[in-house]
Amino acid sequence: MRLHEIPYSTNVERVTLAVAHKGLEVEHVVHDPADRSAVEALSGQALVPVLELDDGEVLVDSSAILRRLEAEHPEAPLWPRDPARAAEADVFADWFDRVWKVAPNAIADGRGTDVHHAELRDGVPLFERLLRGRDHLLADELTVADVLAFPFLKYAAHLAPGDTDPFHRVLHDGMSLAAAPRVRAWIERVDALPRA
Repeated sequence: MRLHEIPYSTNVERVTLAVAHKGLEVEHVVHDPADRSAVEALSGQALVPVLELDDGEVLVDSSAILRRLEAEHPEAPLWPRDPARAAEADVFADWFDRVWKVAPNAIADGRGTDVHHAELRDGVPLFERLLRGRDHLLADELTVADVLAFPFLKYAAHLAPGDTDPFHRVLHDGMSLAAAPRVRAWIERVDALPRA
């Protein structure tokens, strides 16, 4: 498999966490964020990640890539085996991508309102409650919820030197871990996991 990526991409990190969790290998193809013409030529769109499978099939969208990896490589699982728990993971995945990410994206695009800033700030206590009594967002073990959320929530703890992405600055400045010790500990746990 070949993973087309740009440096510091949150959505690419989702895939690298999942690939490592499943014990798979991937060849990294790093593109200049300012020139995505090769990504567009390969996939018909400019967003990363793009995953080329060994048979030449091209996948786009980190959530769709995770679902495909899970279907083709069920060990080690990211979705719970129990159907009800798997449905909970699906609900979380849909909520995170279609609801939670709206506020920081609006702020980064210059369309952010006071409501967006409040939603970003006030989301941290929700994750703090999700971590009560367990090590990960939906269970004691890593699930797709952790893989989807971590690359975004980690910015509440730190911003890497050299990372000048304005979206990451919005995440860093908009969230606080002052009253979220469980989220801080979870960030450290997940950050210690390998990446492909």
